Amino acid sequence: MSEELKNETSDVKKETMEDYAEELEASFRQIREGDILTGTVIDVSENGILLDLKYYTDGMIHLEDFTDDPTFNFREEVHPGDEISATVIRKDDGEGHILLSRKEANEVLAWDKLRQYLNENTNLTVKVSGIVNAGVIAYVEGIRGFIPASKLALQYVEDLNEWLGKELQVRVITADEQNQRLVLSAKEILREQAAEERKNLVSTVEIGLVTEGTVESLQSYGAFIKLGNGLSGLVHISQISEKRIKSPSAVLKVGDTVKVKVIDVKDGKLSLSMKAVNDVAAQEIQEETIELPETEGLSTTLGSLFKNLKFD
Repeated sequence: MSEELKNETSDVKKETMEDYAEELEASFRQIREGDILTGTVIDVSENGILLDLKYYTDGMIHLEDFTDDPTFNFREEVHPGDEISATVIRKDDGEGHILLSRKEANEVLAWDKLRQYLNENTNLTVKVSGIVNAGVIAYVEGIRGFIPASKLALQYVEDLNEWLGKELQVRVITADEQNQRLVLSAKEILREQAAEERKNLVSTVEIGLVTEGTVESLQSYGAFIKLGNGLSGLVHISQISEKRIKSPSAVLKVGDTVKVKVIDVKDGKLSLSMKAVNDVAAQEIQEETIELPETEGLSTTLGSLFKNLKFD
């Protein structure tokens, strides 16, 4: 046998023995109740989830010890090859397996993840699994979370039952492990999405556009005009009237339909003017001319009319 082949054979044997030694050491480690172990899913059945713990026996998580989330679908969400951490409940479940609980491990591990989600403003997809007073319930990392009705949508939510079973994106806004309080919100994400959509819409509006809108609200500094398609803009008090006014309410009221001209687009905001519309109209009238045939009668001036008149 060549020296090169001997070396390759020696390396293979050495690597195999090292791996075997690690497996052997793992199989003889001491496991105690309360330990958190991480294993690889071997099988998912009606009896539970079977885990390879790299131990002389496998681990078993009964379905009722996996999660409290009633919407969780084991067949769809747990697959062979997945890694799961769980707490040792008993070292022998009566069938030769180590009995484990993911729920108990979750109580220790999940809150760390939830605090991370909170600090990083992570967007999470959840499914509404229950309706309670003033809000709905959804689970994150197996922990029961509360979404207040005021945090479900941008508008007021009248019927919470319409949200049951719906999937939505949320963020963690409170993760209080001591009081077991997890609060979620969809509103921040929806507000950001609406702002982005508005920004995209505003970018398509051209300066100089004249259009109609409805007075949406009145402030001391001006009037907000709703233009449609989710767009609105501000008519500053100085742009409402040719005359100086003390308050927008002196000229306008909510619900009025007005013509406005877009005079500026900046930082996703529209600046409008009512006064500029009047200026445009006045300019158009001034520029209008009536062209008539140049006849002797029409070209007669006032001076020529008095030229031949004699006064005593």
